[in-house]
Amino acid sequence: MRCLLLTFVLLLAFRPMHSQITFADIFTDNMVLQRDQPIRIWGIAPPQSKISIYFQNKVESVVTDVKGNWEVVFDEQPANSNPQELILKSPQQTITLNNLLIGDVWLLLGQSNMEWPMSGEMHFEEELKDANNKQLRFYNPKYIGKNIYGKAYNQDQRKKLAGGELFYDKKWEESDTSTFKAMSAIGYYFGKQISNKKGIPVGLINLSIGGAPLETFIALETLKKNKKFSKKTGSNWLYNAHLPDWIRERGRENINGNQVENNSNGPNHGYKPGFAFSTGIAPILKMPIKGILWYQGESNAQEKERVEEYPELQKLMIQDYRKKWENPNLPFYWVQLSSIDTINYDSHFWPEFRDGQRRLLEEMKNVGMAVSSDIGARHDVHPRNKKAVGNRLARWALNQEYGQDVLVSGPLPKSAIYKNDSIIVDFEYIGNGLSVSNSKSLRGFSLNGKTEAAAKLKGDKVFIKTSEKPKFIYYNWQPWATGNLINSEGLPASTFKMEVMKRD
Repeated sequence: MRCLLLTFVLLLAFRPMHSQITFADIFTDNMVLQRDQPIRIWGIAPPQSKISIYFQNKVESVVTDVKGNWEVVFDEQPANSNPQELILKSPQQTITLNNLLIGDVWLLLGQSNMEWPMSGEMHFEEELKDANNKQLRFYNPKYIGKNIYGKAYNQDQRKKLAGGELFYDKKWEESDTSTFKAMSAIGYYFGKQISNKKGIPVGLINLSIGGAPLETFIALETLKKNKKFSKKTGSNWLYNAHLPDWIRERGRENINGNQVENNSNGPNHGYKPGFAFSTGIAPILKMPIKGILWYQGESNAQEKERVEEYPELQKLMIQDYRKKWENPNLPFYWVQLSSIDTINYDSHFWPEFRDGQRRLLEEMKNVGMAVSSDIGARHDVHPRNKKAVGNRLARWALNQEYGQDVLVSGPLPKSAIYKNDSIIVDFEYIGNGLSVSNSKSLRGFSLNGKTEAAAKLKGDKVFIKTSEKPKFIYYNWQPWATGNLINSEGLPASTFKMEVMKRD
């Protein structure tokens, strides 16, 4: 009898995992579901089995396919701050998720400045008093390689990468004085602004990766099919000269000759083209989201060729995300690279990079850009004032997505005209007028990108005296920006290089 009982216990212990019913990883306690769009729920259960999903006094039943996949869709719902249950049932098992809200879900992507946690942000201590916020929820998974610099991954990390896993410890958390410490500071301040101004729950999915290049966030197949960028695939990424030098050097340090997957594109790593997309973004494409926040570029800004291609590469990513989410108007807001000196970081191409980010703003709809050149850290690639950045991103969302009368940006150039021995620069997003900060004299303009030119502010235009028409006018054309042009909201003007046109 004891032998039979032991055999039964062993059979239970070693049942294959597909005999269990589960939600997809994105579904946990405390999550936020996207309002005003069909609510799609999916997961795994035994093949060809019948399961039922209960939500808000409604039930959807489905038979799983031959691989055990299941999916149901509930009707769209308005925002709801009252905690809800989501229940998954089979004849043998029940799983209940608790404390779910319905609101707006924003996806956070990028590298370390987007990842930068609240615990290291300059306003952290004063923000502690507001951290307990049931309306604000975080999905902030860890990733393999976090804070591992200049050394090889261990065996367990390589094993997880070999299995195609990058993100793990996946769960939603409610904002409080403990959970918000590890959350993206930019995401926290952005979400807080939206939730407070609109009175709705906000969910923040943070899939940013310190040091990650743009290429890892784009689907591998999308890169392969693009004539210009297909060379970034098809060979071991660690030695592919079409990728940023720095990320390949870091990748070789981490992998140290240890293959974690053998394929034509090289071993798996958070920096590998397409890998962050396949492991983090692809698994949640079925889930509706409100929009995307993006702070990335430092890893793509150190070689001229990478800088020149970046706007087109980012445009490809935005278009592909909108296609994959089946939402051609999916909002996409990014942060323009900040200011830094060249002593501790190779930032020689940052002015050109920032201008490329500005120009992309003119080429696409439902996009926005937060300028941060006025709050840089001179010798640190990680400026600590993330509150200003998060609030500036929130301006775009509050205006474009939530219909509020909010000035979205600092001054952006509209035209530069040469007339009567003067260049006249005209701007948009001036609010109630232009002014200067920190000085009585206007600074930051140049006729050659090197030497500062005397400029004066007259009304809402900038005038620069010159006896000859230059080809271009420049503003903040240094890694460490010195310009001080702002609008009536105190928002700074963007770095720019603009052709000067002649008018008789």
